[in-house]
Amino acid sequence: MSSKHFWTVSILLALLVLVGCAVPPQTPASPTQAPPTATVAIPTQPATEEPAQAPTLEPTPLPDTPQPVEAEAPPELSSNISTFASGLIYPRGLKFGPDGNLYVAESGTGGETESLGTCEGYTSMFAPYHIGLTARVSRISPDGARTTVVENLPAAQDQFGDVLGVSDIVFIDDTLFAVVSGGGCSRGFIDFPASIVKVNGDGSAEIIANLSEFFAAHPAAAGEEADYEPDGSANAAVVYDGKIYIVNANHGTLDEISMDGQVRRVLDITKSEGHITPAALAFHDGNFYVGALGKFPIEVGVSKVYKITPDGELSVFAEGLTAILGLAFDDQGRLYVLEATSIASDYIQPGTGRVVRITESGELEEVASGLSFPIGMTFGPDGYLYVSNFGYGGDPTAGEVVRIDVMQTAMR
Repeated sequence: MSSKHFWTVSILLALLVLVGCAVPPQTPASPTQAPPTATVAIPTQPATEEPAQAPTLEPTPLPDTPQPVEAEAPPELSSNISTFASGLIYPRGLKFGPDGNLYVAESGTGGETESLGTCEGYTSMFAPYHIGLTARVSRISPDGARTTVVENLPAAQDQFGDVLGVSDIVFIDDTLFAVVSGGGCSRGFIDFPASIVKVNGDGSAEIIANLSEFFAAHPAAAGEEADYEPDGSANAAVVYDGKIYIVNANHGTLDEISMDGQVRRVLDITKSEGHITPAALAFHDGNFYVGALGKFPIEVGVSKVYKITPDGELSVFAEGLTAILGLAFDDQGRLYVLEATSIASDYIQPGTGRVVRITESGELEEVASGLSFPIGMTFGPDGYLYVSNFGYGGDPTAGEVVRIDVMQTAMR
C-alpha cells in the first residue's frame, strides 16, 4: 500500500492527504521550481487578540463520510505533558518567532465548494475535494492566548475527510513565511497554487514561489502512483543561509526556495530510497535531517532518519523508528523524534503517539507518550518541547499544542 499521499488515512487524515498514503477510510476524519510568478496579494482580516478557545468554524459535512463509532478511551498522556494552547484547527508546523511567541500553522477545514480539480487531463483519486479559504496561521502568547496572524488561505478536504492547508511556517529575520499546501489545480484552486507565501505586518500575504509549477515541471524519479498529485505535498520547512527548504512528502523530494522565487531541487530521495514518504525535516550543524513516515499498514521499526548534506549527499542517521512526523534537536545536539504511533496497525490510533530521543549509542529513549494524531514539533526558548496534538483525525476544533518537560521521565 502506497504512503505517498500520507494524509489519506481516514483517521490519520488531514495530515496524510498531502503526504501520501492511499488508504480507504475506516473511521471518519473529523478532524503531512520554476521561474517566479507575479506577486499575488491575498486580502485578509487584520490580526485580533482573543483568548484561547474552540473556534466556531465547523467542518463541511461530507455525505459519503462514515459516521463515527464508539471506541475505548485512548491512553492518558504521560505525566510530563501539559496543555499549552487549545482551540486550534488541525495545528501542524510550529516555530517560535523572534518576538518569543509560538506560531502555529493550521490546515483549516476545507470549505463548502465541491471540486473535481481543474488540472488539464487529471482528476485526483481523492476528489471530490471540498475547498475554501479556511487555513490560517496563529500566534500563541506565553499565557496561551491565540491571535490570528493571517487567514483566508487555501484549504482542501478530500473525499476521505483529510485536509490540506497551511502545513508549516518559518522565519527569516523578522519576516514570517507560510507553506501553503492546500492550493493548486488538483484541488480546484485555479488562481492559488501550492506555494510559499510571505506574511506582511498588516495581516496580508503574497505568493513568493509557485510550488505547483515547479513540482509539475520536475516530477520525482520514482514516477507517479495512484495517489500522486501534481501539486505535491510540501509538508515541513526549515531555513538555512537565507533560503527556505521543504520536503515534499507526496513526491519524496527536498527542495530549496530563494527569496526571488526561484526553486531548486536539492535531492530526489526516491532515486535511492523509493517512496518512503519524507514528512519531517530539521536542520542541525550544517546538515538537513529528514524523517520518513513510511507506508501503511504501519510496521514498527521500519522508518529511518536520513542526513542530507547541502550538496545532496544522503546517509542513514538513525533507524528502528516508526511513522515519523517530527524532528527537533535540543541545545545539546540530541535528536528528538515524533512518532505518530508506536504500534503496528492499519491506521494511526489515538493515544499511541510518542516522542523518543536518540542516544549516543543509537538506542531509542522514550521521552513522552499518549499523544493523539501529533504532527509538528519544536523546542522553545524555555527548553520545553512543543508538539501539535490532534493535528489530524477527530474533531478539527480539538487541535492543541502541548508542552513536554524533556527532563522528566515519561510516566502515566
